Amino acid sequence: MAGDTPLMVVDGGGVLVQWSHQAEELWGRPAGEVVGRPATDLVSPVPAPGGGDVERCRHDGLRDVAVSATDGGLCVRPVLRDDGSVAWGIFLPSADGMVPGIDSAVLEALCAHMAGALFVVDEELHVVSANAAAQALSGVSAREMLGRPLTDAWPLASPDELEHILRQAMADGMSATEHVMRMTPKNDRQHTHTVSVLPLRDAPGAVVIVHDVTDQEKARRGVQALYAVRERVGQTLDVVATCEELVHALVPGFADIAVVEVVEPVVRGEEPPLSPLGRDVPLRRAAFANSGGDQQARAHPVGDVRALPFPTPYAQALADLKPRTIALGPDTPWLAADPARTEAIRASGARALLVTPLTLRGKVLGLLSLYRTQRSGGFDEKELALTQELATHTALSIDNARRYTREHTIAAALQRHLLPPALPSQTAIETADLYVADGRGAGGWSNACALPGARTALVVGEVAGHGIHTAVTMGQLRTAMQSLAALDLEPDEFLARLDDTMTRLACERRALPLGDPARSQRLSATCLCVLYDPFAHTCTIASAGHPPPVVAGPGTRVVELAAGGALGGGGGPPYATTAVTLADGEVLALYTTSLLSAARPEDGTGGTQALQRLLADIDRPLQDLCDDILYRLRIDALPGDAVLLLARTHSFPADRVATWPLDDEPTAPAVARRHARRRLADWGVDEDTAYDTQEVVSELVTNALRYGAPPVHLRLIKDRKLTCEVHDSGISAPRLRHARTVDEGGRGLFICAQLAQNWGIRYTNDGKTVWTEQALP
Repeated sequence: MAGDTPLMVVDGGGVLVQWSHQAEELWGRPAGEVVGRPATDLVSPVPAPGGGDVERCRHDGLRDVAVSATDGGLCVRPVLRDDGSVAWGIFLPSADGMVPGIDSAVLEALCAHMAGALFVVDEELHVVSANAAAQALSGVSAREMLGRPLTDAWPLASPDELEHILRQAMADGMSATEHVMRMTPKNDRQHTHTVSVLPLRDAPGAVVIVHDVTDQEKARRGVQALYAVRERVGQTLDVVATCEELVHALVPGFADIAVVEVVEPVVRGEEPPLSPLGRDVPLRRAAFANSGGDQQARAHPVGDVRALPFPTPYAQALADLKPRTIALGPDTPWLAADPARTEAIRASGARALLVTPLTLRGKVLGLLSLYRTQRSGGFDEKELALTQELATHTALSIDNARRYTREHTIAAALQRHLLPPALPSQTAIETADLYVADGRGAGGWSNACALPGARTALVVGEVAGHGIHTAVTMGQLRTAMQSLAALDLEPDEFLARLDDTMTRLACERRALPLGDPARSQRLSATCLCVLYDPFAHTCTIASAGHPPPVVAGPGTRVVELAAGGALGGGGGPPYATTAVTLADGEVLALYTTSLLSAARPEDGTGGTQALQRLLADIDRPLQDLCDDILYRLRIDALPGDAVLLLARTHSFPADRVATWPLDDEPTAPAVARRHARRRLADWGVDEDTAYDTQEVVSELVTNALRYGAPPVHLRLIKDRKLTCEVHDSGISAPRLRHARTVDEGGRGLFICAQLAQNWGIRYTNDGKTVWTEQALP
């Protein structure tokens, strides 16, 4: 404050006759208290440390300001008064190289015209000077402020933070600029300021410059909220997850509490209702977020479904589709209509509400409610417009998620209907299955097919992908599988035929119109086929890119299989088979890869090791074992359908099967008929069926002797159906002929086909077997 304006003027008698504004700021005493008093009441000479005269100015004990006269701390010059008398003026010295008066003019201009508040503090952080804006900011006069700690004079929400910044800046001698701080809430609104600290170079202390950026901060928060919503909302194709993304993007930056409620059918993927929304339409509370921690009061839990009470701003916003901002207070009239929300609003301290509908193309999807507490202030018109933009983006994201949910719900339903309702257990094998869908309509399936000769085919497969097209492909493969099973093929040939079917389906998909989305989806599937023969106690297994089965028993093990390419791979090596012998009571487990990734036994193992441990106790019923495995799955970690097929093997009852070797003699058909007649009588087979069976045996044995090669065997099996099998060592295939009237032969297979319910041929390494099946009453 150096310059040519005197701090004070003293007349010839030592009485103060003039006291400047700078002196008021420096000593903290107004002119009315000092003018007319002797100057010696304020200034008294005391010895300076080390010699020299020092003038010490006293300020009521609050502080001492010392300046050395010998060092040029104060300047004393004669001044001419208006009445012509001469007095003594006391001046602060000018800075080196500065024209007298410039320093003072600059400081005065800064203090008078600066838009922000300006404080000058000493090394103890006490206020030395404050401009008018600083006094308005603090709410006290300069006299009340001077000499007090800055953090005491200026009510901040975090005073310790400001003190740390001030001390750090003065210790380092480096400026600290644009620190954002908030004042203690005032007039139902919390103000935000930026603080810059400029350390003084030639004196201990600092200049603190404060600007009110409440409006700028609010605008910045709005832009950040808009960016966060556009960046985060809509990343998942799930309605509830989209709502959670919205509330977490808005809290705590834009609002203190956010609630999203969605029309209940929308969550299930159904079409949203047209506006206006009826009062009785239920809404589900899909998401809730707050800045008050987990203990924040809530009107209703997330997941609660109820209609909105009327009349309230919530119901009205869904009726007229207009957003609105509401000030909340004890006397707000509509609160009585919703006691639960009233209690939550009171407990949270909410003072402002912004409610906006989530609509798209005239259809109502839900409602967004934003709350601010006393510390954050209310919502203005700009924020209302911004919230409408956020609501539009969110509504579009929710509708996309709803459509996705609807498609996958249809896919899951289609897949469920394409799967067999129950796996039938056979005499020599009992089965149970576990099927856990991942909710997106994947392509996993399992099946157990009864084959002639008391044999059973077990199949587990998985089509790659999700959605309706995947479910349809799975259904097509299962249909083809059922048709191929009737051909009584070995597992390797069965997979080869299924691979041909997959290749044809892929060609049909590539021929779809260019605009069809299914055209670009690659078709691929894995499959595992197991054929169990209870008479040989063997399982013949072939794999098309599928994980190997696990055999659970006294020596639980994973079956090592020859590698085979996935279905639809095109032109891979031929599929190979592996034969495994099973003891009575052992359990064979077929599964999909998703089941392995979700298995979590207590010892923390994973993969097939986990499945082996889960199958340790195989003496329980198979369905109980499936349920126990289900309870140990991490359902949230499913990358696809978790499918498990368990099969416990048994020997076929010896009293329900009979085998006879036949001589290569013309009398063999008659001998075979006698064997069949006696055994059918022992089994209690009715006369009509027994007669038909004898005719079938006669024709099959005759054909084997005439067109096949010895040795010839006859086997009868009484299961759910009566099976007749004739095996010979020849490889020529018999065929069904339609003989003419004058022909003496050629009617054997035709007669068998007429008398039997089903017939076929099965080739083995040592020949062929011709079989028939007849229904039993």
